[in-house]
Amino acid sequence: MGTSVVSGCGTGLIVSTGPKTYMSTMFSNIGKQKPPDYFEKGVRRISYVLIAVMLVVVTAIVLTCYFTSYDLSQSILFGISVACALTPQMLPLIVNTSLAKGALAMARDRCIVKSLTAIRDMGSMDILCIDKTGTLTMNRAVMVNHLDSWGLPKEKVLRFAFLNAYFKTEQKYPLDDAILAYVYTNGYRFQPSKWKKIDEIPFDFTRRRVSVILETESNPKEDSYQSLERFVVTKGALEEIINLCCFIDHIDQDAITTFSLEDQQRILNMGEELSYEGLRVIGVAVKRLQRKTSEGSIDSDEAIESEMIFLGLVTFFDPPKDSAKQALWRLAEKGVKAKVLTGDSLSLAVKVCQEVGIRTTHVITGPDLELLDQDLFHETVKGATVLARLTPTQKLRVVQSLQMVGNHVVGFLGDGINDSLALDAANVGISVDSGVSVAKDFADIILLEKDLNVLVAGVERGRLTFANTMKYIKMSVIANVGSVLSILIATLFLRYEPLTPRQLITQNFLYNFGQIVIPWDKVEEDYVKTPQSFSRKGLPMFILWNAPVCTLCDLATLLFVYFYYRAYTSNDARFFHSAWFIEGLLMQTLIIHLIRTEKIPFIQEVASWPVICSTVIVSAIGIAIPFTPIGKVMDFVRLPFSYYGFLVVLFIGYFSVGQVVKRIYILIYHKWL
Repeated sequence: MGTSVVSGCGTGLIVSTGPKTYMSTMFSNIGKQKPPDYFEKGVRRISYVLIAVMLVVVTAIVLTCYFTSYDLSQSILFGISVACALTPQMLPLIVNTSLAKGALAMARDRCIVKSLTAIRDMGSMDILCIDKTGTLTMNRAVMVNHLDSWGLPKEKVLRFAFLNAYFKTEQKYPLDDAILAYVYTNGYRFQPSKWKKIDEIPFDFTRRRVSVILETESNPKEDSYQSLERFVVTKGALEEIINLCCFIDHIDQDAITTFSLEDQQRILNMGEELSYEGLRVIGVAVKRLQRKTSEGSIDSDEAIESEMIFLGLVTFFDPPKDSAKQALWRLAEKGVKAKVLTGDSLSLAVKVCQEVGIRTTHVITGPDLELLDQDLFHETVKGATVLARLTPTQKLRVVQSLQMVGNHVVGFLGDGINDSLALDAANVGISVDSGVSVAKDFADIILLEKDLNVLVAGVERGRLTFANTMKYIKMSVIANVGSVLSILIATLFLRYEPLTPRQLITQNFLYNFGQIVIPWDKVEEDYVKTPQSFSRKGLPMFILWNAPVCTLCDLATLLFVYFYYRAYTSNDARFFHSAWFIEGLLMQTLIIHLIRTEKIPFIQEVASWPVICSTVIVSAIGIAIPFTPIGKVMDFVRLPFSYYGFLVVLFIGYFSVGQVVKRIYILIYHKWL
């Protein structure tokens, strides 16, 4: 279990299991937990910053309270409550609720999310690497023609292509099915019962060909090939087949001659012309095997697949998907560039890409990539939009180059064994329900429909999830840091606690309760048009710019209550606690409307109705508490109506100053959330 057979079939003898197996050491890097991304690293870093601020501020508050009241236990209790207020307790809930909500929405779009964090990564994805077959095309190959070396239709080419497809026991690919369907529907009678399979050299993605060794009864009346007792017939990529051949069959003349360079170039040119017409081309070759060689043990596969006779080529048509062009255009609109990574020929890949709207000005093949040094490799991969004739390892190198050198968030869409390495390495691995098991195992997202439009919806969902997560992180950190700094200043100024531990914890609970609805908030259309990523430097600068606005709001309340209501001494503590509690709760509740948008809140942009309802309910509860029996239990007093008038003026000023700071910040950093 856990071992994937790349090609071939046979009987396995188990000599070790688990980490002692050869496959385990060979693919030791596959399937491991991916390293933390920028978002996780950023959250970890800001957590360390909050811990450092907590240690400094809480220590200062505890010492201040102790030297004022000389009550150590009460001072420590208040310090602990301040530390709790500084902690963004709802972060796990908000993040996971946003991701789960996104997963449910994608499930309705027939898209299964195996890893919730992949939704967030889709919002940050700026490059999508896709395979041509089945993604840009229908993956329904239809055989078009069977041509000899001069481009003329010949039945002999079709017969040997049919025998190869019929007798191979490897998983049948769409091309094999297309050959069989063409033969059966056009009335050919090649009588496979007269042939017997002796052996097979299965297909793999390095050799790019498959060979079968067949045997038939000697019959001198038949043509020269059927009179052979045993022979090998090979079909595969045209370039690979040509490299195996030393002879060429002149079918009309029933003659075999040496395979000259002129013949090779003519056939390659013909293959290029057919590929530019949108046809996929494979070559067919045969070779006579001496019976004594077949009866003995054959030295190697290379010995069999050498000095072959070139017969001709077979062409197929895989029509492009009607939806691919529209989906790629929508992805490009959202800042996601598409790169085609395929094992097919370059000319065919270019033709298909042109039909679906992918630029083909910068293209390259796998063999050409192997000739480049490391720096030139990275530069070429960065600019290329079509990379053809790639092996699985080359696909992996391309993905890693884009990630490490280009600092891109890369998605990879693939469904075959040859895509497994790249799927595992990509930030977002995407496969389809019809893909092979190993591809689906390594994928983060599985599409029940192989349609790129589903990915467009996933990108939008990922950016919405990322936006709401960033709203909470920035809002909570700003509000918490600003409030704790205000508490520190107020403690030093008043020489007593601005809130009791019980009041502070209650305020924090109500504030956190109101934030539960953030995953249901809407996001501005402009935000989902570009890839979004977590900036390590962005959050600290955001805090430095915006946290002082919250502190300024709290200090204005402190000065107003201190001078207007003359709350000088500890005897006025209950009055001050009530005023500070309501102002702090309202400020922390209303800040979501200032942070959530670049526009002017309540005028140019209004939050979703769940956020509006949450704001109204939490604010109403906070204002009503001093007028209830609960307020008496918590040592609150009723406040004069003049104070509520002050709060109206205060928050108008708070939003005005906050909006000015917001515009200056956007002007400097060109980004808000």
